[in-house]
Amino acid sequence: MSKGPVLPGKSYAKILRQVVAVIKHTRVVVANRVNSSMLRMYWEIGRHLSEEGLEQGYGGAVVKRLSADLKAEFPDTSGFSPRSLWDMKRFYEFYSVENIDKKLPQSVAVFELSWGHHRLILNKISDLDEARYYVESAIKMGWTRDLLLNFIKADAYKSAKLLPKTNNFKKALPENLQEQANEIIKSTYSLDLLGIAKPRKELDLERRIVEKIRLFLLELGEGFTFIGNQYRILSGKKEYFVDLLFFNRVIKSLVAIDLKIGVFEPEYVGKMNFYLGLLDDKVKMDDENPSIGLILCASKNSVDVEIALRDVNKPIGVAEYELRLPTEQIKKLINEEMNRK
Repeated sequence: MSKGPVLPGKSYAKILRQVVAVIKHTRVVVANRVNSSMLRMYWEIGRHLSEEGLEQGYGGAVVKRLSADLKAEFPDTSGFSPRSLWDMKRFYEFYSVENIDKKLPQSVAVFELSWGHHRLILNKISDLDEARYYVESAIKMGWTRDLLLNFIKADAYKSAKLLPKTNNFKKALPENLQEQANEIIKSTYSLDLLGIAKPRKELDLERRIVEKIRLFLLELGEGFTFIGNQYRILSGKKEYFVDLLFFNRVIKSLVAIDLKIGVFEPEYVGKMNFYLGLLDDKVKMDDENPSIGLILCASKNSVDVEIALRDVNKPIGVAEYELRLPTEQIKKLINEEMNRK
């Protein structure tokens, strides 16, 4: 970094941070615009191929010739192979605005994701609702293609959308927060990327989560920031410790997570209810919303959870986690993450 005079009454470091932030933001905006423009180009190419009724087989010669001519016309531009052209046709037809009730609208979201992400989704997903989930999730949570592949393999859509959620948010939260809180808490969490098959103690699971907190934050979803583990709360002369404490910027609430390696037990709710009371009294800021608890366990009986939450006044959700044995591709991704400094 170059050295120079300090401007009177101003902090040079502050000025530098502001200018760097502007440049970085502009680069991101420009990159997003370039990506969006490229996807719209692919969309239009796909539309023309679709409207001509070209299909694999008899249309193969046409697409092969088109590929050769495009490469000759634009020698400095890659991405016009026969396979890519067929993918553009599939891209248009999959996300087409025709049959609006069944098709994903030609929304801005479709053009915000990279072409590599879309090709992965096109090759792995056939259902439009499921595709919409992965498109929106990848954008919101910044999933790389490798992470997107992992979440598809872990069937994150089914976990997030199809399995029932168990919580008491409708009773314990103000009406304006109920839906948002329900959205940020899942029914099942996939912890494949932690690289642990079967923890023997809660502390083993907690330690692994903290070691891989970046990956865990991606699994938690939008708006989560990590505050700490074994978060200490002093009440009178006694100390209490929350396994994992987060803050969610979307709903502006502290989120406490209690880890359990076994089956859900009703007494877990009483402990979490107590911790949430301490957080609201001792930690929560005046302008923040009520703290929320999440009991994360290996398995649960929904009836037991419903009864345990019936008379509890603090907002608590109960979810399961999955620790599947990783495939070779997932093992490779885990090893890459573990070797990062």
